[in-house]
Amino acid sequence: MDSLALRGLGGAARARSRDGDKMAAAAARDGSFGRKTLKSAKPARPFVVGSIVRILMKNFLTYDSCEVFPGPNLNVVIGANGTGKSSVVCAICLGLAGKPYLIGRADKVGLFVKQGCTRGLVEIELFKPPDNIIITREIQVVNNASTWFLNRKPATLKTVEEQIAALNIQMDNLCQFLPQDRVGEFAKLSKVELLEATEKSIGSREMYQFHCELKNFRERERELEHLCREKTNSLEKMKQRVERYKQDVERYHECKRHKDLIEMLERKRLWVEYENVRKQHEVVKQSRTQAKKDVKILKEKQSPWTKKIQEAEENLNSLDMKNKDNAAKIKEFSQKIKQKQDALEIKEKKIEEIKQELRMKKAEEMDRQKKIRYTQELIEAWKNELNTMVVCENLQPQIDAVNNELKKLQEEKANIDSDVSDLRAEKRNQEREEKRVIDHLGQLNNIMKMKEENLKGRFRDTYSALMWLRKNKDKFKRRVCEPMMLEINTKDSRHAKYVENHISSDDMRAFVFESQEDMEMFLVEIRDHQKLRVNAVCAPAESCAERLPSRPIEELQRYGFFSYLRELFDAPHPVMSYLCYQYRVHEVPVGTERTRDMIERVIQETKFRQIYTAEERYMVKVSSYTNLTLSTNTSLRAAQFLSSSVDTDERRQLESQQQIINNALKLLDMRLTTLLERQKHLEHRDNELRQQKKELLDRGNRRRQLESKIGLKYDSLRQLEQDAVDLEKESQLANLKIKEINKQKAELVTELKHHAKGTIPLNILNEVLTLQRIKATAEKNRLESEYKAESVQLRAAEQRFHELDDRKQFLYENCRELMKQARQACKLSPDQDLPEEFKIAFQALPNTLEEIDAFLNEEKTRASCFTGLNASVVEEYNKQTQEIQQLTKYLEEKKNELNNYKQNISQVKERWLNLLKEMIEQINEKFSKFFSSMQCVGEVDLHAENEEEYDKYGIRIRVKFHSSTELHELTPYHQSGGEKSVSTMLYLMALQELNKCPFRVVDEINQGMDPVNERRVFELFVETACKKRTSQYFFITPKLLQNLTYNGNMTVLFVYNGRFLMETKKWNTKDFRKERRRLTMMHSSSSRMDQL
Repeated sequence: MDSLALRGLGGAARARSRDGDKMAAAAARDGSFGRKTLKSAKPARPFVVGSIVRILMKNFLTYDSCEVFPGPNLNVVIGANGTGKSSVVCAICLGLAGKPYLIGRADKVGLFVKQGCTRGLVEIELFKPPDNIIITREIQVVNNASTWFLNRKPATLKTVEEQIAALNIQMDNLCQFLPQDRVGEFAKLSKVELLEATEKSIGSREMYQFHCELKNFRERERELEHLCREKTNSLEKMKQRVERYKQDVERYHECKRHKDLIEMLERKRLWVEYENVRKQHEVVKQSRTQAKKDVKILKEKQSPWTKKIQEAEENLNSLDMKNKDNAAKIKEFSQKIKQKQDALEIKEKKIEEIKQELRMKKAEEMDRQKKIRYTQELIEAWKNELNTMVVCENLQPQIDAVNNELKKLQEEKANIDSDVSDLRAEKRNQEREEKRVIDHLGQLNNIMKMKEENLKGRFRDTYSALMWLRKNKDKFKRRVCEPMMLEINTKDSRHAKYVENHISSDDMRAFVFESQEDMEMFLVEIRDHQKLRVNAVCAPAESCAERLPSRPIEELQRYGFFSYLRELFDAPHPVMSYLCYQYRVHEVPVGTERTRDMIERVIQETKFRQIYTAEERYMVKVSSYTNLTLSTNTSLRAAQFLSSSVDTDERRQLESQQQIINNALKLLDMRLTTLLERQKHLEHRDNELRQQKKELLDRGNRRRQLESKIGLKYDSLRQLEQDAVDLEKESQLANLKIKEINKQKAELVTELKHHAKGTIPLNILNEVLTLQRIKATAEKNRLESEYKAESVQLRAAEQRFHELDDRKQFLYENCRELMKQARQACKLSPDQDLPEEFKIAFQALPNTLEEIDAFLNEEKTRASCFTGLNASVVEEYNKQTQEIQQLTKYLEEKKNELNNYKQNISQVKERWLNLLKEMIEQINEKFSKFFSSMQCVGEVDLHAENEEEYDKYGIRIRVKFHSSTELHELTPYHQSGGEKSVSTMLYLMALQELNKCPFRVVDEINQGMDPVNERRVFELFVETACKKRTSQYFFITPKLLQNLTYNGNMTVLFVYNGRFLMETKKWNTKDFRKERRRLTMMHSSSSRMDQL
């Protein structure tokens, strides 16, 4: 058995070799990396190609400088917590181009450089004859940059990755590289992911290649099948469409034949119509010439009668002139007579106006007399009332009493109005406050709804369990809290990141129970019956929520701390008790950038295990061997769940405040109602008193009013008596005016008689002239009658001539238009004759318009039966036919391609499944054997829901740790942590002998095991990993059980790192062995003495 001790002292780390099959010593001094090798007594066991021969670290995590020489088989790296075991694992990962997230410790490579340094270095030497490969990675803290070297020469990351891939090193494969912080992820691997990881780890290169080809083939097969189905459906639809188009095409051609015949008939009809009109034009033209001759002969016969009629018209015109002159004279006399008659009417109107004026004055006088009598009677009545009225009584005391009562009422009304105004103002204030409280409660409820939607989106199973819990809370004996992410409310959203980084995501979505029995009942229902993946925790029996911190926060403010983590949030009592117990939130201080600037001093002086600064979390550990303080820091993740929080105390206060406001509003309404009723009563009493006061005042003012009215009426009476009219005098003046007007009327009548006598001779002359005109008119009418009898024949001849002339012109224009239309229909130029093809076609058609129209109507009727057809139907038919041919050819090609893919899939599937089943059988054989040796049962088989879905194939691990239970699939939830660790370890051991990768790393996987299982697993581990032809193995652990079985082919690397250890140069392996033999001999002698 080989052993190697690693320890840190001052600024450098030392490496010391061991005795056994291989003797080697490595020393690293400050500022330099040296190597010194001692020859071994035996030849070294051969390394597998790609195994790690040497690991060099400088300014890396806990090391200033360290160089490690692992063995070719099992390497057990052991050392106390915090000494730097996992630093070796980190160096392997990062040195072989692994990403930081694969380690699970930090997301930036610069964080792996030792604190206080600006750069670090990792160098890995890999075995590969004839010359090993040396990969060097230099890490700069600034910008998290890395510089790569291959065999001491600068290289790119891609070149390094290609070299590593060629050696089948897979740092992202959990079957090969399983760091401490990702041990739990192995059990979370799905069956599909586990198969892929296993294929990459131990399968042949062609196996994984076959699997990838199958998945690609199957994907392409699905695409081709889908494409063929789509194209087949499209082809069938196109054929059906073409079949429909075929009938339409036949109907279109038939319709076109009818339309062509219609077009030819319409052409011939125009020519036949033109010929008919042309013949009519010739006939009308001859008739017009004859009619013109007849009109000329008739005009020569009527010329004497025309002369006599002209003479009669001249005589009649002379009589009309004389009659006109006489009528003008009669009109002149009539106008003069009309003027005199109008003057007489004016005089009559003036007389009537004078009489009307006299009548009006008489009426005014009578009205004045009436007013005088009425006024005298009114004065007499008021005097009688005044005489009968007693001396005015003294009403002032009664008025004063009413005024006093009114004053008291006004004061009470003012007080009530003031009270009502105050109450209404108070009510408005209460209503505004109620609205503010309701709005604030609505905002809080919206925040809670957002948190529930976040839970639903991220953890669907937890949300379903929450809905079930809310409906079934009565089934539980004690309090059950909803998932912590809903129950925790940060007092300031900026502090949510501290809480979320401190509490694991599993606990953030965990339900919290006060009773263990309630929790078990809940998990049986949710996990076993509903198959939901949920987390649940139980609060400690003894409450921890009120625990006080070890020191008050005021003492820590000088370090930049402003609060303990517990004070940054609110939570129900069970949740807070659990967090104080599990996460010690009452002992975790939160600081600022000031804390970050003085972090080394803070760690040394405060002795806190966990510290938060503005953007980082510090984990502090103290070595149990050396008391050396070690710290790691990680950047804080942004808050995901608690950025929106609801203050439950504030919510309860708001609900209580709302109830108080509602009660206050009800009381205010009652007081307002009482005051308004009192106000109404006072208003009624006020009206009554005002009416009483008015009546008293009216009684005191009546006598004065009567005396004033009587005085005014006496004044009015005197005025009426002064306005008297002398009617007799007015009557005499009116008679004188009428007499004067009558004289003027007599003169007008004399003149009117004179003008009437002058019109008599003129009227007689007018009658004579009228008789002469009648005689002349009769003579003219006689001549015209005789002329008319002769002119009827002339007018008939002229009318016939004009009609024939118009008809001739119309037929001429019609001929020209028809000729133009006929040529246009046949598409002929003005000088072009009718082509022979038209003549031949016209011969087969009817020759009369009636026959053509009948034939044309028949063809149009037939053509009208073919509706909805056009030339695009034929074009579409031809296009679709061509597309069908192309699609048929394309579909045939794709079907052939699909058949080829199916053949390829069948061939590759058979080869892949043979290799895969053989590999899984070998794994299952080893895995079952390991479990049997531990008195447990374990199986590994191939799982496939559908044989054709190659991306759904997976490896299923089923285990049974107790004889009373059944085999259960390995999941993150069903088995305990120790059972998952054992299962993971045994599966990796089953891969060991089949492993194609050069090395495997497992970090602290034994920490969750009980001592019995840990011993059994270790013995199997040693037995398996130390066989010949197995790959290199790194097993990292902080401790080992006593009296374990070891193998000479294994290498034990002891990690000693602390300021109080012996310096490397003082080590002497021979002295160690000599002292060990002396102690053994002393122990043996003591035992013999005891026996004696």
